[in-house]
Amino acid sequence: MSKQKLPKDERELLEALEAGEYESVLTESRRKELQQAASLTFRKDKRINIRISNRDLVAIQSKASEEGIPYQTLVSSIIHKYISGSLQDITADKSRKRTR
Repeated sequence: MSKQKLPKDERELLEALEAGEYESVLTESRRKELQQAASLTFRKDKRINIRISNRDLVAIQSKASEEGIPYQTLVSSIIHKYISGSLQDITADKSRKRTR
């Protein structure tokens, strides 16, 4: 995305960052802590096999292609987001609202 397509506030922030108006406060110990957490989070040490419809597989592959990532990575990300609570079933929310 070019600077022209960014909203004004984001464009101003990017320009300030590029002009060197911000300085990192990340300490070496915090950097190591974050690197360790990231490596544990993204370590993929288990394999699963699932059966899904061809239609769903094609849709997942298409979405992954749009994002520029492998479809297995997208599936893994969806599972992780759902389990961590950052991805929620909106159809469940809709049906709850209808019964109130």
